Amino acid sequence: MEDDAGEQSSFVTGLIQNRAKEVGVAAFDLRSAALHLSQYIETSSSYQNTKTLLHFYDPTVIIVSPNKLAPDGMVGVSELIDRFYPSVRKVVMARGCFDDTKGAVMIKNLAAKEPSALSLDTYYKQYYLCLAAAAAIIKWIEAEKGVIVTNHSLSVTFNGSFDHMNIDATSVRNLEIIEPLHSALWGTSNKKRSLFHMLKTTKTIGGTRLLRANLLQPLKDIETINTRLDCLDELMTNEQLFFGLSQFLRKFPKETDRVLCHFCFKPKKVTSKVLDVDNAKKSQTLISSIILLKTALDALPLLAKVLKDAQSFLLANIYRSVCENEKYASIRKRIGEVIDEDVLHARVPFVARTQQCFAIKGGIDGLLDIARRSFCDTSEAVHNLANKYREELKLPNLKLPFNNRQGFYLSIPHKDIQGKLPSTFIQVVKHGNNIHCSTLELASGIVTISEFGRNINFGSLVDAIREDVSVLTLLAEVLCLLDMIVNSFAHTISTKPVDRYTRPHFTAHFSTIRVVDRIFTRMGTVDNLESNSSTFMTEMKETAFVMQNVSERSLIVMDELGRATSSSDGFAIAWSCCEHLLSLKA
Repeated sequence: MEDDAGEQSSFVTGLIQNRAKEVGVAAFDLRSAALHLSQYIETSSSYQNTKTLLHFYDPTVIIVSPNKLAPDGMVGVSELIDRFYPSVRKVVMARGCFDDTKGAVMIKNLAAKEPSALSLDTYYKQYYLCLAAAAAIIKWIEAEKGVIVTNHSLSVTFNGSFDHMNIDATSVRNLEIIEPLHSALWGTSNKKRSLFHMLKTTKTIGGTRLLRANLLQPLKDIETINTRLDCLDELMTNEQLFFGLSQFLRKFPKETDRVLCHFCFKPKKVTSKVLDVDNAKKSQTLISSIILLKTALDALPLLAKVLKDAQSFLLANIYRSVCENEKYASIRKRIGEVIDEDVLHARVPFVARTQQCFAIKGGIDGLLDIARRSFCDTSEAVHNLANKYREELKLPNLKLPFNNRQGFYLSIPHKDIQGKLPSTFIQVVKHGNNIHCSTLELASGIVTISEFGRNINFGSLVDAIREDVSVLTLLAEVLCLLDMIVNSFAHTISTKPVDRYTRPHFTAHFSTIRVVDRIFTRMGTVDNLESNSSTFMTEMKETAFVMQNVSERSLIVMDELGRATSSSDGFAIAWSCCEHLLSLKA
C-alpha cells in the first residue's frame, strides 16, 4: 500500500460515544501498522479529552457513527468534528459498522502479540466502544485502500494514553512544545525556540514522529523512564557504542519504517483489466520494498556487533529480541534465493529504477530476462536521443533528468534558447531558469521503461516474508526508538558541555522531579468568537476543565502576569474555587 505522506500524519481515527459520556477511540497508523485503542469518560461538555487525543493523532480521516447517541448537554462527536475540525475528512458510517464483537475478533487475528498479553479477554466488556471503533476503521481502510491487513501484523495498544501524561492542546501551545508562540510574527527562524524543533535531529521520519509523540504524551511510568535514562547514561560513557549505533542508523533511508510495514498489507484480488493498468507500478514499489528490506537485514550483523556488550536493559533487550532472532536470518535467506546479492537500496531515481530492473537473479523468469534487454536498449536509445538534440539543435547544456513521476524529460537552460523552441518539443513548462519539455520520441521510450515489471510475480517470496511479518513490525519500532534516543536525545547531550545536562533522579541529593499525570497551563485568554464566549466565560470554562480533571499528582502552570492584568475577575473567582478543591483533595 502506497502512502507517501512524509512527516505528515497517516492516522485514520474512529470515534463513538454512548449516552453515559463514554468515548471510544481507535487510531490506525497506516505508516507504522499500529492500532491504538482508548476508552474513557468525557468529563467536559466541550470534549477536552477527545480534543487532546485528536491533537495528538492529528488524523487525516475521522470516522464517526450517526449523531444519535449524544449525551444530554453534549453536541456529540460528529458535530464536534464539524465545528472544530472542518479541514479533516469526516466519514459517517452506519452504526452497524461499529460492531464490538467483530472488533474483538479482528484484534485477536491481526495483533502481533498474543491476545492474552493484550488482556483482551479480561477487559472485553470494558473496552467495547474502542473495539467497535476499531471494527469500523479497519473495514473502511480495507475498502478504501483496496488492501487486506495481514494476520498477526499490527502493533496494538490498549488505553495507551493512560500510561502517559496528558497535555491538552492549549497547554501544548502555551508551553511551546511543538510550535513557538507568535511564529507568524517572528518568522520561520523562530521555530528553533520550540522544544520539538530543538530536539529534531532524528534521521528517519518514523523517529521524528516518535519524538513528537513522546513530547505530546510524555511517559509517566518511572520504570520505563529510568530504563531510557540508563540507556542514555551508557551511550554518554561509551563513545564506541554511541558512534557505532550512529553509524548503524545511517545505513537506513528516512522512510524505512513505512517500507518495513508495507508487508503488513496485501492487495485484494482484482481483475486482469485493472492489473494491466497499474501492476507495473505496484511491482516496482514491491521490488523497491524488498531491496530496502534486504538492506536493513544486511545491517543487522553490524547492530549485533555494536550491542553485543551493551549493559543497559533497553539495549540488551534489543540485542536479544532482534540480533538473536533467527527469523531475520530466515527471511534474509529467502530473499537471497531470488534477489541478487549486489543489489542495494538507492536514492537516485534512475539508479533505483535500474536496481529494480536487475534485482532479481537471472534465469528465474524468462519474460523478465527479455524485459531487461528491452529496458537496456530503450535506456540507451533515450540517451542517444538526448545527444542528438544537443548536437543538431546546438544545445550543449541540455540535460536528461529522471524522476519517478514523469520518467525521463529534457531540461534546457533558458539562456541557451534563441527564439522559440522547435515544434518537436512538447509539454513545455518553465521551471526556474530552465525549460522542462519532452518529445514524442522520448515519450515512447518513457512508456517502455515505466511499464517494466508488469509481468513480474513475487507471490511466493512476499508470502514467505508475510509469514513472519510481526518481526518486521518489531524491527521498524526498534529503528524508530534508536533513532530518537541516539540521534536526538544522546546527540543533543553530546553537543553541549559536560555539565550542561544532569540526569534527573527521583531522590533526597539532586533537584526532585516527580511524575505528574496531567499538565495544565494558564497564560491569559481573549474572547472566543467560535464558541460565542467572552473572556470571562472562556476563563471559567478553562478553569472548570482543570477542576474536573485535576488530581493530587497534577501540575498546574500559571502565568502570573496574565492573571494580574486580566480585565475580568472570572479566573480569580474560579481559581479560588480550584485552590479550595485542591486543599480538600490534599
